[in-house]
Amino acid sequence: MGIAAKIKSNPQLKLLTLRILMPKNQARPRKFVAWFINPFIHHKGKGAVIRKRTRLDVLPFNKFSVGNYSTVEDFTAINNCVGDIIIGDRSIVGLGCTLIGPITIGNDVGLAQGILLTGMSHNYEDVTRTILEQGFTRSPIIIEDDVWVGANCVIFPGIVIGKHSVVSAGSVVTKDVPPYSVVSGNPARLLRQYNHEAKAWRP
Repeated sequence: MGIAAKIKSNPQLKLLTLRILMPKNQARPRKFVAWFINPFIHHKGKGAVIRKRTRLDVLPFNKFSVGNYSTVEDFTAINNCVGDIIIGDRSIVGLGCTLIGPITIGNDVGLAQGILLTGMSHNYEDVTRTILEQGFTRSPIIIEDDVWVGANCVIFPGIVIGKHSVVSAGSVVTKDVPPYSVVSGNPARLLRQYNHEAKAWRP
């Protein structure tokens, strides 16, 4: 068993490690983590750009990777405390997005401005305890290659958005999106899908 696995399997050791890496009740890591640990653990591909005003709540015990020639724009918040965040090659994360892992973004993906992707849900079932005391569940979001997501969309935990699909601006995605599809609305509904036999987009 590796060091990370030992820490995760021991609640007291895990809590101590979290206190060392970040202040109590905060998601942002301590400065020494951002300066001296993360750069040697997380991957930033050739030609990748993470703008200076991006908020990186990134810790070393989960993966954070930005592929070759990808860009993360200003005012975006990225949090891998709950799960890995992997961004493929030649992808763009627009201004003011929020990414809370676990999330996998493929190659040639475009995320416009103000999008929320979260692979985490808070537990709430026990009414004798506060919601914050009950922890969370995680369910990975997967965005396959060559997808465009319009501005101000919300993508729920566990969603898969198929290859070469478009999510119209302002959509709330609560169900998987098939490959080669266009969805829109709240909740997002299928508008068009490419028919490979007819070689045409059909309603």
